[in-house]
Amino acid sequence: MDPLTISLTALGGVVLAGLVAHGAWQARRAGPKRAELAPARPEQVEPVMDAVADAAAELAPSGPGRPERRLSKRHMPRLDALIDAIAPLTIEAPASGDMILTHLPPTRRAGGKPFIIEGLNSETGEWEAPTAGHRYSEFQAGVQLANRTGPLNEIEYSEFVQKVQVFAEATGAMADFPDMLDVVARARELDAFASQHDAQLAVRLKANNAAWSVGYLQQHGGLHGFVPGVVPGRLVMPSADEGAPPVLTLTFDSQAALADDPNLSAVHDVTLSFDVPQTDAKAEPFAAWQQSAQALAQAMDASIVDDHGRPLRPESFTAIGGELGQLYEALEARDLAAGSAAARRLFS
Repeated sequence: MDPLTISLTALGGVVLAGLVAHGAWQARRAGPKRAELAPARPEQVEPVMDAVADAAAELAPSGPGRPERRLSKRHMPRLDALIDAIAPLTIEAPASGDMILTHLPPTRRAGGKPFIIEGLNSETGEWEAPTAGHRYSEFQAGVQLANRTGPLNEIEYSEFVQKVQVFAEATGAMADFPDMLDVVARARELDAFASQHDAQLAVRLKANNAAWSVGYLQQHGGLHGFVPGVVPGRLVMPSADEGAPPVLTLTFDSQAALADDPNLSAVHDVTLSFDVPQTDAKAEPFAAWQQSAQALAQAMDASIVDDHGRPLRPESFTAIGGELGQLYEALEARDLAAGSAAARRLFS
C-alpha cells in the first residue's frame, strides 16, 4: 500500500471517529439537561405532616423498610370547639389508659371526617390522647365539622355517634351528643367560610429550550432549599417548625421520577406552589414562592407562566400579594390564622 493510500485511510478513520463523536454530542444535546454530577437517588426526607400522620399510620402500618408514622404526644391533634362537634363522656370512677386503649375504635374516621377521643388526665388536669399508665377522670369525643371534602353530613354524624356509643358502653361511660340538626348547620356554615377563604397559589416553570432530567431538577432544587418528598415527582422546602407542612412544593411528572435512570427522563415543566391556610404567614411563604420561582427560572432557563401558559411578570406577583394579605386577615378574624393547628385540620 503506497503512502498516499495509507494517508487517505488514516484520514478516513479520523473523519469517521469525528462523525461518531459529533453524533454522540448531538444526541446528548438533544436529550434532557443533566446534573453536573449525576447524584445517586436520594432518600425521601420530607417530614410527615402531623395532621395526616395518624390516619396514614392506620392505613399503612409500620414494618420492615417502612418509616414509623406515629405521632409524638406533643403533636397529637387536639379537639377544638371551633371546628369540632364535641360530646362529653362521663364515668363514675377514674379509668386506666390501658383499659381505654383496648376499647378505642379501630379507626377514628366517620366517613370522610376524622374524630378524636380525649381523656382528662387525673394527675395533670390536661386533656390528652389516652395513654397506657395514665388514669382519666372523664372523656370527650369530637368529630370534625368540615374539611376539604365538604361539610359533615347526617350520615357521617350518625356513624360518629354509633362508634362513640360502642366505646362508651364498653368503658361504662355516659355520652351526651349534641343535636344532629345543630351540628350539621354549623358544619355547613363553617364549610361555606372555608370554601370562600381557601387558596393554593401555584405557577409553572416551563423549559424554554432543552428539557430537564430528574437529576438536574433535584440538583437545582437542592441549591434553593428543596429536598425529595415522600411522593414521587415531588420536592419540598421543609418548614423550620417540626411537624409542619412544607413551605413550598415543587412537583413534576411522577412517571419521570420513577424512571430507572433519572438522567434519561425528560421533564418539560414543573409546578411551584404553596398551600395558603396550611402555611404559617410568619414563614413568609409568598416571598419564598416568588423568589424561588424567579431564581429557578433563571438557573434552569425557564419561563414563569400560569395554568394557561401565560407569562407572569413582577406586577402579577404584586397583585397576588395584595389579595393574599386580605385573605390572611379574614382567617385571623375567624381565629383560623394560616398555619394554626385548627386551620391545618380544617383545610386538609
